[in-house]
Amino acid sequence: MVEVSTSILSIKEENATEDFLKLETSKTDYFHIDVMDGKFVEKNTYEKMLQYTSYIKRISNLPLDIHLMVEDIKTAIDDFISVEPNIITFHYEACKNKEEVYDIINYIKENNCRVGISVKPNTEIEEIYEFLPYVHICLVMTVEPGKGGQTLLTEMIHKIEKLKKYITENNIEIEIEADGGINLKTAPEIKKAGTNILVSGTAILKAQNYKEIIDELRVI
Repeated sequence: MVEVSTSILSIKEENATEDFLKLETSKTDYFHIDVMDGKFVEKNTYEKMLQYTSYIKRISNLPLDIHLMVEDIKTAIDDFISVEPNIITFHYEACKNKEEVYDIINYIKENNCRVGISVKPNTEIEEIYEFLPYVHICLVMTVEPGKGGQTLLTEMIHKIEKLKKYITENNIEIEIEADGGINLKTAPEIKKAGTNILVSGTAILKAQNYKEIIDELRVI
């Protein structure tokens, strides 16, 4: 059975309290926090996500899964570490070189948080193989990052399969997370490819019953 990390990207401020509590009672495994700076990706959600995570921390004990789509990774870590996230994931593409990747990995660990590394659809998965023994999660973007409600890029399924094969062959302890276009129709293939954590937003938040969709995503 996989875990479900619900993206709160599309939650409107006027519905936030109700939606957060519904996700809490629906027992999502994580709140997935899409932090965008308007530079690394076009959309800017930075202040909104700071506000949302601060509020969630006050009303919920569920873990926070922070996905940084930003250029200034260290500043974002400093800004979000106060909400005591379970995971902070940064983008490989936002780093200038390998030294910076290792520096960010260590910096997150120093802040007592699990580390995730993420790749965009156009990045070859082999580029991050050397970092996998040092992180807890590899987040494969199954859409181009920057907005919700996109259709899953089916070629990313092969990317996840390749990643899973490498992890198994090299006996690396790491979870695979997939993010983008994941719903009841696309989840089975993503899971079969080797994913441990499914990020889903639109499919859950547009449903009448959040728990029903979350439960189905776990078991289908």
